[in-house]
Amino acid sequence: MKISNIFFISILLLSLQLSAQFSLPTLNYKYDELQPSIDSTTMRIHYSKHHAAYVKNLNDVLQKYPEYSGMTLEELIANINHLPQEIRMAVRNNGGGHYNHSLFWSVLTPQKKSKIGGPIVKEIKKQFGSVEAFKEEFNKAAASQFGSGWAWLLIDKDGNLKISSTANQDNPLMLGVVDVNGAPILGLDVWEHAYYLNYQNRRADYIKNYWYIINWDEVNKRYQEAIRK
Repeated sequence: MKISNIFFISILLLSLQLSAQFSLPTLNYKYDELQPSIDSTTMRIHYSKHHAAYVKNLNDVLQKYPEYSGMTLEELIANINHLPQEIRMAVRNNGGGHYNHSLFWSVLTPQKKSKIGGPIVKEIKKQFGSVEAFKEEFNKAAASQFGSGWAWLLIDKDGNLKISSTANQDNPLMLGVVDVNGAPILGLDVWEHAYYLNYQNRRADYIKNYWYIINWDEVNKRYQEAIRK
């Protein structure tokens, strides 16, 4: 192969890498394995359409800004206010959408595998009084989020557990954007596309059934990583 051809292919591969910096995460379960909490049709559309669109849009935006190609997703969204004004909102929406959904999928698991335990339980009881009191406060945050958004359990800079909610695709990592900052370890999507096919306007039922499919091993992992930082 001629040197010129090798050079051209190298440039092409580099261009493709830059244009596809981020990708959909691999799910640890099949679309139908979260039923009845989340139906398979909602899972398929939510993951392969909605989440995929956030990834594509984010990559499209960043393709023209190679100086950000080495940044992780967390670094990008934590520094939203330092990005150029012309891409700030696009990265906030699509980068936030990619991060939020990636976390969401990771903290879900089939009901038969969902068993609460580990160090997070001790911390929940310490800070909220009981697991039930924690769930009640989290449910309230999820139910009262007006319109589209998320409910979060996070670790703040002092190592304390906090519950918050954010609008649209914002999240607790976004410094200078949201009121409560920290490392999210559990998140619930309350956009209508996350539940409407199965629950219609019954958001409260969707929230209640969320607790049956939480991957507490992943929540504990994220908790321990957060308190070590």
